[in-house]
Amino acid sequence: MSLSPYLYFDGHCRDAFEFYQSIFGGDFIVMQTFADGPPEMGVPDGEKGKIMHVSLPVGDAVLMGSDTVSIFGEPAKPGNSFAISYRPETKAEADAVFPKLAEGGGVAMELQDTFWGSYFGMCKDKFGVHWMVNVDLNNS
Repeated sequence: MSLSPYLYFDGHCRDAFEFYQSIFGGDFIVMQTFADGPPEMGVPDGEKGKIMHVSLPVGDAVLMGSDTVSIFGEPAKPGNSFAISYRPETKAEADAVFPKLAEGGGVAMELQDTFWGSYFGMCKDKFGVHWMVNVDLNNS
């Protein structure tokens, strides 16, 4: 079983996923705009350049996302009701990724050894998405 976080953006999906790709590497599995969808979707011309779906492999998981469009309800709001947990293999990898994620956002908890046996930190990226970086010290 695997979990694939899905992120919604209000017009910033492409920028966010290019940012994540610059940190984690990899190639997009798919990146489609609403212009790629069928005309009967009824997406207004001014919103057809927004991202309809994007998938980026990150380790064993897939990070997915899209922009919201006016015909499908309320615009997305920055993610304060969820977090994405990233599990690097080593402290060195965590130390490399964490400051990149936090740049332009903020750190809620610095990376540190914890009582539960992890090297752990929490931050928010420049797009308002909350991240947890967690290295299991019992298995590294």
